[in-house]
Amino acid sequence: MSRLPRRLRHGEEATLVEHLGELRARLIIALVALGAGFVVAYAFHGHILTWLNRPLPDDLRKPVTFSPIEPFTTSIWVSLWAGLLLALPVVLWQLWSFLAPAIEEHHQRAMALLVGFATLLGLGGVVFGYYVILPPAMHFLTNYDSSHYQIMIRARDYYRFVSFVLLGVALAFEVPVFVLALVRLRIMSAAQLRGTWRIGVFVMTVIGVLLPGVDPVSTILSVIPLVALYVLAIGLATILEPRWRSETGTTPIPE
Repeated sequence: MSRLPRRLRHGEEATLVEHLGELRARLIIALVALGAGFVVAYAFHGHILTWLNRPLPDDLRKPVTFSPIEPFTTSIWVSLWAGLLLALPVVLWQLWSFLAPAIEEHHQRAMALLVGFATLLGLGGVVFGYYVILPPAMHFLTNYDSSHYQIMIRARDYYRFVSFVLLGVALAFEVPVFVLALVRLRIMSAAQLRGTWRIGVFVMTVIGVLLPGVDPVSTILSVIPLVALYVLAIGLATILEPRWRSETGTTPIPE
């Protein structure tokens, strides 16, 4: 490949062969980024495992394995996911560059800002899940009926659980992006969101309760930021909706 693929402009014509060639080049770049991310993550996988083990109680911070190959496969699995996270900006940029020509240029900046906002919210969700939800959840789970069980943490299952928790919290933190998308697509309006804010707060509370914070304190701490993010989404929708309506020449949906 002599050079990086050029991103087409909106409305620029290209043959099917040219589109397939661009797709192939972008897939190669994404795969190279994934490979490089995996190599970097595997080089530091000991630090990653130590970081993932910190929410565990002090006497359980070294998870056990039950087969000769499990330490190797578990380290590879963790390195693959960490490598994917490292390569994700490159992968998303390649995907965006391939799809961007289908979107009008004056909408592309708004989409880029929305993606950046979603990325920050996702990172915030991961940090919140790691520092606020995981420690009390692991303390509760590893001490539940401990007088009847010999508590042992299997490495493979623990890292899978941590991945599920962090991914779930990160997705929950994307609520403002989902709400703004509904307004941008004219499925709902800011006025409707303001009129049904009690229902929205109830839904956010249910989501917070369903997150893996099993003790009352972490559950409450999960609900508070979700409700705050929902209120933030209503405020952003109220500010941005008039601009979006003026671009398309439509009137807001009545309450």
